[in-house]
Amino acid sequence: MMINGIGVSPGIAIGKAHLLKKQEATLSGVVLSNDADIIAETTKFNNAVSLSVIEIEAMISNYDQSQGIEGLEILETHIELLTDPQISEDVTEKISKEKKNVNDAVIEVIAGAVQLFKNMDDEYLSARAADVQDIGNRLLRNLNASNQTHTPLYEADTIIIAEDLTPSDTISMDITHVIGFATQVGGRTSHAAIIARSRGIPTVVGCGVTLLDIKDGDLVILDGQSGAIIIKPGQEIVEEYRVKRENWLKQTSRLRSLKNTPATTTDGIHIKLLANIGDANDMDQAIGFGAEGSGLLRTELLFMGRDALPGEDEQFEFYKAVALKAKGKPVIVRTLDIGGDKQLPYLNFPAEQNPFLGYRAIRICLDRPDIFITQLKAILRASAFGQLKIMFPMISNIQEVRAAKLILQQAKDELIKASIAFDKNIPVGIMIEIPSAAITADLLAKEVDFFSIGTNDLCQYTLAVDRMNEQIKNLYDPYNPGVLRLIANVIEQGHQNNIEVGMCGELASDPKATLLLLGMGLTGFSMSATAIPEIKNIIINSSLTAAKQIHKRVMEMDRSDLITAYLQEATP
Repeated sequence: MMINGIGVSPGIAIGKAHLLKKQEATLSGVVLSNDADIIAETTKFNNAVSLSVIEIEAMISNYDQSQGIEGLEILETHIELLTDPQISEDVTEKISKEKKNVNDAVIEVIAGAVQLFKNMDDEYLSARAADVQDIGNRLLRNLNASNQTHTPLYEADTIIIAEDLTPSDTISMDITHVIGFATQVGGRTSHAAIIARSRGIPTVVGCGVTLLDIKDGDLVILDGQSGAIIIKPGQEIVEEYRVKRENWLKQTSRLRSLKNTPATTTDGIHIKLLANIGDANDMDQAIGFGAEGSGLLRTELLFMGRDALPGEDEQFEFYKAVALKAKGKPVIVRTLDIGGDKQLPYLNFPAEQNPFLGYRAIRICLDRPDIFITQLKAILRASAFGQLKIMFPMISNIQEVRAAKLILQQAKDELIKASIAFDKNIPVGIMIEIPSAAITADLLAKEVDFFSIGTNDLCQYTLAVDRMNEQIKNLYDPYNPGVLRLIANVIEQGHQNNIEVGMCGELASDPKATLLLLGMGLTGFSMSATAIPEIKNIIINSSLTAAKQIHKRVMEMDRSDLITAYLQEATP
């Protein structure tokens, strides 16, 4: 039997399955009857928060940094979540006003926060739902001490099978004998996936419900590159995968040695490989994978999980920290991309029937210049400490670009008047993620210093497909000839107007697409840091001349299945 999931941490594991089963938290429905109960339940919650923080601080103290700093950074994030005033206020309000017992209050608040993140279209932000659920589970365990679990010991060559793994599961697990992870749900950017990669454990996620049909002790082969899981394989298949494992280990060793090798084609064309990041810690990790900077700094996380907007000084310190970690390398800062799937409760956005086509991103910023100018001034101030660039998202027409630039100029004027240093020539660009922008790229190119193609939204807007909708997500296809023609036009118009063109969507990290995009003329690829070595390996073993021929051939094809099959064969 074979199951196909998403390979998120490469490598091949051959071992016996161990199923992890978790008990779901359930609402009791018990209602508090008096003020004394309310005080008692509130005290229980505060004590559970304190105990949870102490536990994580102990984990930080005992953390083995030889396993990579990613786990340490995630634990620090969990402390921030536990002490988040918004979560505390929501729980205590349910206890005091709705007379909920503390268990039910925590379950409902955490469930609401988890759903908020899960509904986000941005894969990176959506994956943070697991962190919120993780701290919720910890709080519930500490509210019910009798439910405390012990850390199990595993037999040699164990492959963990679970519905999902929280970041804490992955960090605290004794992995001495664990050689692989497979989960029913999850994505590439989940913290569990990040930790698995940092520890070098082959991992496949998003396997679907059939994964849980595996029995304890079943022999399993797990391919963390292709996402394949083979249950009860015959001896011939086992031997085949043992050979693949040896070859993969040799290839991995060679890829890691490319960290300081320039991403230059065989005919001498240098390509910029950048990382998509969320904060200064991500920047540090990206440089470790050979990133030449960041092609996308998401600023939304700074605004989320709180009860008020961050002030200019707090934002300045955030952007400054990233600039310093970049050590002179370029960082493209995307201005606030909220609305749609990324709601901020404290702004009281009106409910919308179709939020992805509604009040979001640059539309909110232009409508709320007070929010926009505060962020722009903070970015400008941080530009004195590194090579920052500003990027406006969700641009659909030239009027929006001009209006945004006017507010940017106002921010500059205010800083000049206050004698505050900043880069007066800071580059300004836009994301091309709406078809109207891709079609009018020739006009928009005259207004900005660079383009960055956001293929995720560009694809779903072009094809009228909600990629989060399970019923039609198979129609989401970045290799659709219509999508590829829009991308090619954006790159061509950028070149004709002498501005840089990069890409920060998922297509930039897809090995099948690398040579096609090179052939189109793309010179900047921004992706998850862990994807950089493989993309670099393709670039340094290929020529731009050959890539142009691949582009020409693809543009003659009329079906995406033919395109992907051809590109798979053409990729070295």
